Amino acid sequence: MNLAEKYLSIRRYSEQICEPLQTEDYVVQPVADVSPPKWHLGHTTWFFETFILKVFAPGYQVYHEDYNFVFNSYYETVGNRVIRTDRGNLSRPGVNEVYQYRSYVDEAMVRFLSNEVDAAVYELVVLGFNHEQQHQELLLTDIKFILGHNPLFPVYHAEKAESLNLSGGSKSLLTIAEGVYEIGYNGSDFCFDNELNRHKVYLNEFSISPVLVTNQDFITFIEDGGYQNFNYWHAEGWDWVNTNNITAPMYWHKLDGKWVNYTLQGLKEVDLNKALTHVSYYEAYAYSCWKGMRLPTEFEWEVAARSFNWGERWEWTESAYLPYPGFSKAPGAIGEYNGKFMVNQKVLRGASIATPEAHSRVTYRNFFHPHLRWQYTGIRLAK
Repeated sequence: MNLAEKYLSIRRYSEQICEPLQTEDYVVQPVADVSPPKWHLGHTTWFFETFILKVFAPGYQVYHEDYNFVFNSYYETVGNRVIRTDRGNLSRPGVNEVYQYRSYVDEAMVRFLSNEVDAAVYELVVLGFNHEQQHQELLLTDIKFILGHNPLFPVYHAEKAESLNLSGGSKSLLTIAEGVYEIGYNGSDFCFDNELNRHKVYLNEFSISPVLVTNQDFITFIEDGGYQNFNYWHAEGWDWVNTNNITAPMYWHKLDGKWVNYTLQGLKEVDLNKALTHVSYYEAYAYSCWKGMRLPTEFEWEVAARSFNWGERWEWTESAYLPYPGFSKAPGAIGEYNGKFMVNQKVLRGASIATPEAHSRVTYRNFFHPHLRWQYTGIRLAK
């Protein structure tokens, strides 16, 4: 597959994610952290237009002058933008116009990629691929949030599973020997800048579960009063529980004495044997304390990951999102990609059922604020 074919394949998948939607679904923004699907489609298109076509394609004509303001996300370097909380107010441009924008940029990109590009441009194109794949995951989870907070609990796709069935097998803890280990990306393929530089860390001996916490495991925590006992929670997490009246994972409801949860297939009874998902770091920490265990650090996770199956849930770690030794931001707008967010966030490792194919690796560092849980987040215990 050449570069143009790879480009079109990735771009088509974004639109395939949106195929089950009705027009009204494209424009909803229930909370600040969730962007309307229409905006994701426009923003990923803007990325290729702004960082590649406008700079490197001779004679390229911008599709619409206002779109830099509408579809810029957080890049201060490239000008003003609609604030995040106002993305749901963008009734214009319409959904059809956004798809026309995608077609216009796609045609220009295919023409551009039909010629040989130099190494620097190639790196930008591949970054654009991975940027769009990140938004494909956000697209699916944002769509789930939009539909899951619709009082009708509409079905997204009757056959879309939310589990990889990796939860079975032995639950005996794996023991990892103390020692000095190397952490971070080491290869010639793409990685994000926050996975660099590879460096050594010393780890004490530790044990880690080969399986994720299941729904049944977490129901036991709930029934034992886990959400009512402050002893298991950080002070900030306890405030979050009480301020927001949190009594269960996101999308869970108690109906007629049974736990049900909203899934992409609609409202279903909670499958007790499936891996738990949609929990915050606060909940993950509280559960681990209740079990008399803890969450692994991201370094422990990376070292141990080759010994267990992963990729079903983004797994909360006990590590703050910080730069690796020697980290430096790239110049210009691309330097705003990861480094500016290295504060007040926790690292998650692995991948999830929403992660596009070939967009995961053992060194990948995802990161979110501790209270967020609309991603497919889960728990793996250590001690």
